[in-house]
Amino acid sequence: MARVAVGGTFDPIHDGHISLLKRAFELGGEGEVVIGLTSDEMARESRTRAVRSFEVRERNLRAIVLRCFGIKHANIIKIDDQCGSSIYEDFDFIVVSPETLPMAEKINRLRAKKNLKPLKISVIEYQLAQDHVRISSTRISEGKIDRHGKVLVG
Repeated sequence: MARVAVGGTFDPIHDGHISLLKRAFELGGEGEVVIGLTSDEMARESRTRAVRSFEVRERNLRAIVLRCFGIKHANIIKIDDQCGSSIYEDFDFIVVSPETLPMAEKINRLRAKKNLKPLKISVIEYQLAQDHVRISSTRISEGKIDRHGKVLVG
């Protein structure tokens, strides 16, 4: 059975995140999906916009995983860096977006130095908004689109 890693800030959760999680659960099958959720410190250090607290983001993520995938007890862990537990725990896959592909490649280099097997990298395509620009949490928080990519007139 496969063990799959996926991670992010997940705030606000949008269709791109749903696509990422869907792929992780497809690969995980009857195995395990570990969702790394960025700590408050990590989430805020790389953002120019406000990010909800870890507790709120975790609660929202659990609700989405239950609603979209029927999983009652999602395995969500707090991560304090971009690699999380993927550089020292046994995983088979990591699911990333094109934006985070370089980090997955870095994780595999770090795993190689520790004589760990490389992760199979699954890259999902960006989900595009109505205006054919990728859906992002930043665009949503700026009021340009909703979480499904519908362009908001303002």
